[in-house]
Amino acid sequence: MTAMSDSAASTPVAVATHPTEPLRWRLALALLALAAVLLLPTPAGLPVAGHRMLAILAFAVVVWITEALDYAVSAVVIAALMAFLLGLSPDPANPKALMGTSRALGIAFSGFANTALALVAAALFLAAAMTVTGLDRRIALSILARVGTKTSSVVIGSMIVGIVLAFMVPSTTARVSCLVPIMMGIVAAFGVSKKSAFAGMLLITTAQTASIWNVGIKTAAAQNMVAVGFIEKQFGKTITWLDWLIAAGPFALIMTVALYFVMIWMMPPEEREVPGGAKAVRDSLDALGPISGAEVRLLIISLSLIALWATEGVLHRFDTSSTTVAAIALLFLPGVAVMSWKKAQAVIPWGTIVLFGIGISLGTALLSTRAAPWLADLVVMQFGLKQATAMFILAVMGLFLIVIHLGFASATALASAMIPIVIAVLQNVTTPGINQMGMTMLMQFVVSFGFILVVNAPQNMVAYGTETFEAKDFVRTGLVMTVIAYALVLALGATYWRWLEYM
Repeated sequence: MTAMSDSAASTPVAVATHPTEPLRWRLALALLALAAVLLLPTPAGLPVAGHRMLAILAFAVVVWITEALDYAVSAVVIAALMAFLLGLSPDPANPKALMGTSRALGIAFSGFANTALALVAAALFLAAAMTVTGLDRRIALSILARVGTKTSSVVIGSMIVGIVLAFMVPSTTARVSCLVPIMMGIVAAFGVSKKSAFAGMLLITTAQTASIWNVGIKTAAAQNMVAVGFIEKQFGKTITWLDWLIAAGPFALIMTVALYFVMIWMMPPEEREVPGGAKAVRDSLDALGPISGAEVRLLIISLSLIALWATEGVLHRFDTSSTTVAAIALLFLPGVAVMSWKKAQAVIPWGTIVLFGIGISLGTALLSTRAAPWLADLVVMQFGLKQATAMFILAVMGLFLIVIHLGFASATALASAMIPIVIAVLQNVTTPGINQMGMTMLMQFVVSFGFILVVNAPQNMVAYGTETFEAKDFVRTGLVMTVIAYALVLALGATYWRWLEYM
């Protein structure tokens, strides 16, 4: 939850800006999808509760794709549908009795008891602290002040800033929202038009770097936490922060290098070097004044937290969620007081937390009512995955997730809907030796591929709001990046990830 991408979570919750009348039609379409699935005969071998969960999934997917409702509102509506449709369904364990609305509502809110939700909520507070104190801006300006005045160096500097902040600010939209004003200040200092190729290249690079490192770092995006939550529930194990970085870091590094060359090639800047940029950054940095005590304390807590994340399972047994919650507690303690609760609650995207919790509940209910396994069985049969190799599954499911992402504006929503199905598909495969947990993580990497459309991720829309580039510029460069990313997934699947035994 675009915490982090969708990730806010993620991905912070996007608010629909469409006219009211089209929104009504979109909502009507979602309700029609719900009704259409409900009116179909319940398939053999699928409980009534599972049938109704498929109807709710159809409703959720249409609402999320069309943005008929604000994401937080859609989460509340989904919870209400689960309460009544499941509540009036026969209990899968005892078909002679109804589940009851009270129990069904408990299922609808079960996601809020998931430790991954605690991590997302804590990460949003950490991102808020960065914004309130201005530490994220200071870090960004400090790095950019050292890169020089060549346009290529500024682009590299923006990437370095994006990578550093991905480790420290677990909210994609927060990172990009911090960087966009700085990048626009550089554009103004260079004296070039905001419609120039340089400006467009700089802003697209900023957004795409954020998406790339959503893959590379477990805590960089909320959609990763969705996957981790399902992994923990289904496999009884977790993936540590360091394990994730070891697996995904090389992908992110290679993609960052590829992004640089793609952008320089497809949107070459008008000038190689323009004076004024470095001075503008230094002036902005000087305007921040000396580093405050709150910033120093937040920096110490953040670096300590990264160290705890990186050494989980190596030097200690404290999980990522627990250490992050402890760090947030420190932020508010007297004597530390990095920010007040009043300031924090004003900048926290609470809708992200609601969407994340209900998203986890939706996926859990799809699995527990056997809806996801039933749907997965269809996928396995249609694509011939029953006895497929790990590479074939990676190729087919990866391509499927890339295509379906075109319809989603939230990677958190996409992960909530698709990761349970991915898990069920993998559990239906009979090929011996496949690492189901590892493959689920690899599929989650692909969930973050919001490279093609501006509407595929909130960070893309933040950059697009600067009006420095056309949507077609994002599409044509994003298509190239997606092809490279897909090819890299296959290459790493055949080599590196196989050596790590994630296949």
